Amino acid sequence: MHWSRTLQLVDVHCEGEIGRVITSGVLDIPGATMADKLAHINTVDDSLRRTLVLEPRGGPTTAVVLLVPATRPEADVGFMLFLANSAYPMSGSNMMCAATALIETGAIPMAEPETRVVFDTAVGLVTAIADCAKGRVERLRIAMPPAFVDRTDAIVQSAEHGAVRYDLCFGGMYFAIIDVAEIGLEIIPENAGILARTGVALRNQIASEISVQHPEVADFNALTHVMFVDGAEDGAVLTCTTMRPGRVDRSACGTGSAALAALRVARGENRVGDVLRTRSIIGGAFQTHITDASRVGALDAVDTTLSGRCWIYGISQIGIDPTDPFREGFSLPDTWGGVIEG
Repeated sequence: MHWSRTLQLVDVHCEGEIGRVITSGVLDIPGATMADKLAHINTVDDSLRRTLVLEPRGGPTTAVVLLVPATRPEADVGFMLFLANSAYPMSGSNMMCAATALIETGAIPMAEPETRVVFDTAVGLVTAIADCAKGRVERLRIAMPPAFVDRTDAIVQSAEHGAVRYDLCFGGMYFAIIDVAEIGLEIIPENAGILARTGVALRNQIASEISVQHPEVADFNALTHVMFVDGAEDGAVLTCTTMRPGRVDRSACGTGSAALAALRVARGENRVGDVLRTRSIIGGAFQTHITDASRVGALDAVDTTLSGRCWIYGISQIGIDPTDPFREGFSLPDTWGGVIEG
């Protein structure tokens, strides 16, 4: 065994969605701010992301959280997320995984009944509050970035489904939110493959036809996901967020739930003080508390708090051998559902 580098990860899932958290082996990433560090990963040196997320060390459902020293004195730690195609600034489920890993391993001392973790992200400071009892994290709440609606009732002409109506919303990332009835499907596990392929194709088409720009954060200028939604008999909203190159979110999607809350408030379906319940294709559940009205630039927005649960299921060590021809990973469409790029 000849490793030039080793990394330790705490393996966590949030309501079924994997979030592997790097706890040692990375000292820092170049950049004065978290936005700079994110840009470095995405435009200068993407090798760490590829090594951990792609095969043979990762796979289609792998998400990896990178924790680095905070760039702001108010924060405990810096946060960014590695997914199949890129590094991202924010994720509700993966931030809950990160907070769970930090607290339950003792990196941040646990205090009962609540332990607070402040994350430095490219979208700003984000606070996680963990409900702690008997030495473990029982539930987490994330104060999400302000969510808003960019446009409603937009149309994309799909070769397979004709005119598909979508609403463009921001909840930490940009989402095209589509009623699943628009494509004639249901959000059920048996449809996961076709939902993933359809959502990614629609995302790629919409992204090629429109431009987006966050009013206050210059780096947020891309549509990242399509999220299909449907109603449930118990009043919850079923969600299916589709992720490049071709899979669906196992959780109800934290940033997507915040974006959906903004849309429902704009439509009069919810109001400040309500709790929006979202449920994923496998039944993982989130609660989104709509806490206040706010503004982002000239746009009406809502402040939300996301609530969910996480479980640590392992601790792993990854070694990188300099002679390994696949040390920066690979992907094949037979297991990934499509080509990474796009």
